[in-house]
Amino acid sequence: MKAARAVLNLVVTAFLLFAADDATAQTVTEGEAATLDQLLTELKTADAEDSVVIEQDIWRLWSHSGSAAMDLLLDRGRTAMDQGDMEAALDHLTALTDHAPDFAEGWNARATVYFHAGRYGQSVADLEHALALNPRHFGALAGFGAILEQLDRKPQALEVYRAALAIHPHMQTVLEAVKRLEAEIAGRSI
Repeated sequence: MKAARAVLNLVVTAFLLFAADDATAQTVTEGEAATLDQLLTELKTADAEDSVVIEQDIWRLWSHSGSAAMDLLLDRGRTAMDQGDMEAALDHLTALTDHAPDFAEGWNARATVYFHAGRYGQSVADLEHALALNPRHFGALAGFGAILEQLDRKPQALEVYRAALAIHPHMQTVLEAVKRLEAEIAGRSI
């Protein structure tokens, strides 16, 4: 069954690659880049309610690779992850990172799968790629902070969480993590 699924994934990926005009290029138009810059600027000063809409718009732009084939691999990987099929998610997202290595969201999505599988080293490696391509990726920063916290590297986790909040000040889970870690770290130093 595993072998059949792997072969099917390869066939689908090959078809998508040949069907796409330029499947490996991440095309971000000047308009999209300007819109993203504007949204990230607005996010810093938005209230909590408005930040939800702005965040959704940012994720939509980040999820657009410029290739329908690569976007489909991202969607398939996320769907498989949501359904708990981490093996299929890794297959799709590895195909995505192989064929679109300049697409930050592919690396971030695969890092999320690795995190849920407890494979923190591989997750960190993918987060490094995502952040090298998109240093303002607050989701990747939050993920890196969560890994550091899981590894009991709380001062470093706090620093990374704060970096995420500098970009997106209303990330509720990160705000809660910062509050929790500040209390824990202050308690240790007494």
